[in-house]
Amino acid sequence: MENLGVYAARLAPKIDGLAPGHRACIGCGEALAVRIACKAMGSNVIVANATGCMEVISSQLPATAWDMPWIHTLFENNSAVASGIESALKVMIRKGKIADKGTKVVAMGGDGATSDIGFQALSGALERGHDFLYLMFDNEAYMNTGIQRSSATPYGASTTTSPAGKKSIGQKTAKKNMPAIVAAHDIPYVATACPSYPFDMMEKVKKGLAVNGPAFISVFSVCPTGWRSSPDLSVKLGRLAVQTGAFPLYEVENGQYKLSLDPAPLRPIQEYFKLQGRFRHLSEGTVKQIQEKIISDYEKLKRKVAC
Repeated sequence: MENLGVYAARLAPKIDGLAPGHRACIGCGEALAVRIACKAMGSNVIVANATGCMEVISSQLPATAWDMPWIHTLFENNSAVASGIESALKVMIRKGKIADKGTKVVAMGGDGATSDIGFQALSGALERGHDFLYLMFDNEAYMNTGIQRSSATPYGASTTTSPAGKKSIGQKTAKKNMPAIVAAHDIPYVATACPSYPFDMMEKVKKGLAVNGPAFISVFSVCPTGWRSSPDLSVKLGRLAVQTGAFPLYEVENGQYKLSLDPAPLRPIQEYFKLQGRFRHLSEGTVKQIQEKIISDYEKLKRKVAC
């Protein structure tokens, strides 16, 4: 049997595409997620990065934290830029202007840049079949601009634009199911991942890069600042999100659903909520209601896996 240390070293190369010294908040789950993704991506990639936390904390002139070709895009055109890069590489290779070195294109964006402002460009790129990997780092709000709600904000969470109060529960709509929406485009590979399960995440990034055509991974990204959680709990919160069913880990390969981890029985959602200030206002009745929906949604996901 292969030595566990050797196996871990093979899975987690020493290459760090996101260098230390950036300005992410203490305990930032998204910075951890990007670093893990970059380890799996290697150096033969070109990254298009939408406006958001990762762009702001990593690219202050005259310095950069990116040790790879990287371009900053707007919220709305990230997928269009990635599509253009991918198309340009194909044309230049076909015309013999550059050698085919197997360079991959990766687009990165937060939930706002992906499920909201940039959704039109993303959907168009998926429909056209561009060969690139899209990584959505989901911290469940517009954290960079002041913790405003997004369509990925979960029901009941308090943000600056969905504040909890005497007449408000906080976010009043359910979290948009982006993996299911993307899977409806019939692309080769869709997955969910969490940096609290780093080897699973790295393997999924490698799979996404290897497929011929578009691939999409929704990556859970704990935000201590926006969630009002302790910075030292980010990895624990990621595990709890998976183990409670709030963020299940699965893949959709050519339309076939597959669970990456089945934490049966699911842990109570209150274990996850109680560590975050954004859910502190919820009543027992509301928590029970949310718990019932999580169980229902998880059972629905398992039925898709069984098909």
